Amino acid sequence: MPDYTQEFTNIPYGPLGIIALPGCEELAEKIDRYIVRWRAQKQSEHKHSIAFAGYERDSYLIKATFPRFGTGEGKGTIGESVRGYDLFIICDVFNYGVTHSMYGMNVPLTPDEHYANLKRAIAAVAGKAHRITVIMPMLYEGRQHKRSSRESLDCALALQELCNLMGVDNIITFDAHDPRVQNAIPLKGFENVQPVYQMVKALVNNVPDLKLDKEHMMVISPDEGGMGRCIYYSTVLGLELGMFYKLRDYSRIVNGRNPIIAHEFLGHNIEGKDVMIVDDMISSGESMLEVASKLKELGAKRIFIFSAFGLFCNGLDVFDEKYKEGLFTKVFTTNLVYRLPELLKRDWFCEVDMSKYVAYIIDTLNHEMSISGLLNPADRIHAFLKKKGIRE
Repeated sequence: MPDYTQEFTNIPYGPLGIIALPGCEELAEKIDRYIVRWRAQKQSEHKHSIAFAGYERDSYLIKATFPRFGTGEGKGTIGESVRGYDLFIICDVFNYGVTHSMYGMNVPLTPDEHYANLKRAIAAVAGKAHRITVIMPMLYEGRQHKRSSRESLDCALALQELCNLMGVDNIITFDAHDPRVQNAIPLKGFENVQPVYQMVKALVNNVPDLKLDKEHMMVISPDEGGMGRCIYYSTVLGLELGMFYKLRDYSRIVNGRNPIIAHEFLGHNIEGKDVMIVDDMISSGESMLEVASKLKELGAKRIFIFSAFGLFCNGLDVFDEKYKEGLFTKVFTTNLVYRLPELLKRDWFCEVDMSKYVAYIIDTLNHEMSISGLLNPADRIHAFLKKKGIRE
């Protein structure tokens, strides 16, 4: 185990249980294998430690099923007792790879249906768990984070429903579109985790001739809303920062939002430099690719795209085409949400595995220890770059 994990000395909050909602089984199994191995190792090293006594299992996964009726209705069933457990429920509300049969048609689950399954799992627990933590990598309706007219605020309502009505104690999410949504539940735990360390590690391991300094690389935010995460990247890596301002047509609405007229660049000269474009998600990818095109016009050398969530709502063809044209070099996204099977085969795609990191978070929280060291990876990034010989 790496040196940034703490030595567990106190007894777990309760027996650990992990429930994977439909579509999260692969990620949950990886997380489970890490925790099982770590705890077996620790127990063998510290046979008389109260931190592990009586809590070792061959697997911490709790069997749960979510059958559907022909009408599309469903229910949730927990396959074993979870009384007194410290439960972690993993939910990917954007997994359209999960389907069910309704009136003879095979249809994908929508975010609303995944969210309903989450509530079913909590309802099936029936208040018997000691504590419930929901790990929802990409927040349900997280993009609808503010009200500009007569609009619903679904994400805030969902957080309040989970915490205030259904007894959820903590919400863990990754790279929230706007973390201020946590104001909806000010008395409950809300952790917005950034995958910066894993992204940097994937970049260094997949680009051998990389030069991470001000003379050779810049960090670019595709819009003003993403400046926060990009400031962190640039500060930790010691790189110059730039951004694009989205000029929108506020006189009309297309597909629920004001269309973008143009992207205006604000920043220093990027000619001849490699560029990191960092954003929270790739939806259709049109905006990201337009930004990449503008950067090429400004003289950017290689373009690396970083996004916690690669949704690719309009498919992969446009990315294939732009890659062949040399518009970008690599796209880095995590395995926290559903990925198209064909995406994993693309030469331009690099998957960032987050299972070990999530396992650390679960293991630490179960032992009632602080995760502050896990949430701020600056020291780990510097140590990794020094180990790779990129920094002194």
